[in-house]
Amino acid sequence: MAGEEGSTAVQEYGQDESNGTVNNGSITNNTVLCSNSPELQKKSQPPLVSALKASAEVNAASFHFPGHNRGHAAPASLTRLIGIRPYAHDLSSIPELDNLFCPQGPILEAQEEAAKLFGSSETWFLVNGTTCGVHAAIMATCSPGEFLILPRNCHLSAISALVLSGALPKYIVPDYKNDWDIAGGVTPLQVLNTIQELESEGKKAAAVFITSPTYHGVCSNLSDISELCHTRKIPLIVDEAHGAHLGFHSKLPSSALQQGADLVVQSTHKVLCSLTQSSMLHMSGDIVDKEKISRCLQTLQSTSPSYLLLASLDAARAQLSRSPDILFDQVIALANEAKCSLKQIPGISVLDNSSFPNFPAFDPLRLTIGFWELGISGYKANEVLCRDFGIVRELVGNKSITYVLNLGTCRDHVQRLISGVKYLAATCSTIQQSKDRLLTDHAPFDDIIMRLTPRDAFFASKRKVTVKESIGKVSGELICPYPPGIPVLIPGEVITERAVDYLLNVRSKGADITGASNPLLSSIVVCNVADENY
Repeated sequence: MAGEEGSTAVQEYGQDESNGTVNNGSITNNTVLCSNSPELQKKSQPPLVSALKASAEVNAASFHFPGHNRGHAAPASLTRLIGIRPYAHDLSSIPELDNLFCPQGPILEAQEEAAKLFGSSETWFLVNGTTCGVHAAIMATCSPGEFLILPRNCHLSAISALVLSGALPKYIVPDYKNDWDIAGGVTPLQVLNTIQELESEGKKAAAVFITSPTYHGVCSNLSDISELCHTRKIPLIVDEAHGAHLGFHSKLPSSALQQGADLVVQSTHKVLCSLTQSSMLHMSGDIVDKEKISRCLQTLQSTSPSYLLLASLDAARAQLSRSPDILFDQVIALANEAKCSLKQIPGISVLDNSSFPNFPAFDPLRLTIGFWELGISGYKANEVLCRDFGIVRELVGNKSITYVLNLGTCRDHVQRLISGVKYLAATCSTIQQSKDRLLTDHAPFDDIIMRLTPRDAFFASKRKVTVKESIGKVSGELICPYPPGIPVLIPGEVITERAVDYLLNVRSKGADITGASNPLLSSIVVCNVADENY
């Protein structure tokens, strides 16, 4: 095992939030913050971080936004929690900090450095999350009435992009594993068949949109998909929200850019270390119009971007650029050790490549644990692990829980997780056994009938009906258990009994249902469509 036991994070600098001082190389909560290396100190600060630091240190008479005036009027209730320094660095678009929509200074330099590191021809910083990047990528490639090929288990941001762009969806139903109640990726053959199906109807896909890796870490064969797209001059968009770290270690799968994708959107905050809500959009090749991407982002992004978010992207890039192999060595080893230990526990399953053999790679930092052999749901398992062991999951599902290991994961926490799962396995007979019927061996969305486009359904007149009355009608709501934010019902689709049963089933087990006007699902909003008996 590389590094000291109980530590995986190697960072540039640390902040002691209790008193605002810097921890140079101190050990806090099993995490080593190594910033006192002479070699690191010789390196220059990331450009946008440096500009933000310099601006905050100026003794300025400030007559600009934001209203807390560099922290002078910051609310005491929050400064007692996080200190004054975040406010002092929460600056607006003053000249020395550059302009996100017309970068010529430190933002431009920071984005160019990111492009070099990730291997893109152009990189844009995002302050409205990966959702904003997905919207921009689809709007820049698909005009109203054109077709977008995408998996039916895409994130809801892609569906919102269909509403914004007016593009028409051509769905691919992904591989689905009933024992896990998890959908996988998309194969090149599925993409080819869908492209050819459109071509047989005299139509052409404006773009292909792939989610890789999925929330559970399943990676699609993007190399083959990009090749078949490019032979037809079709841009490939990849939602790589969960894979900003891919390609930076020999034991990590290749990134989407390395496999030839044209547009890639990454949540830099998910596994890498920028602040929540900060993401990047990368472009490669010349199929997509760069200026159109910029125009779309100017339409979608806030005109008052947070420079803390922007600087955190620059800092995360700088952190990653310094020996990424060493950076990920220990957390990958920890993940492998955890999986080996968990597989030895009776009644526990661990998701791996063998569960989805049609896909070439799996993110080793995703740890999905199945509990169905213990007779309990993922929701019940999560309740016990959270309450009794203080273990906080990333994603809880019907039959499993997904945990994400990252650069801050420590051995003590991994051992706590293993101990908690062992406790569950040993005591599951004392827990209320699940008597719910098994779900079918099909995904709840594999019998799609689209009556209206997502955009038309979004703007259609609507009414509420009971759940039983909704079956056979056209959904007016985008409804999904969240996380992971994968819709079961999409506006414009005919509501099936299977979809309703699935939603009621997971809600009864503890899932949160988002998008529904009635989260308890006693009623559903449907579109007023003539001739509903079809």
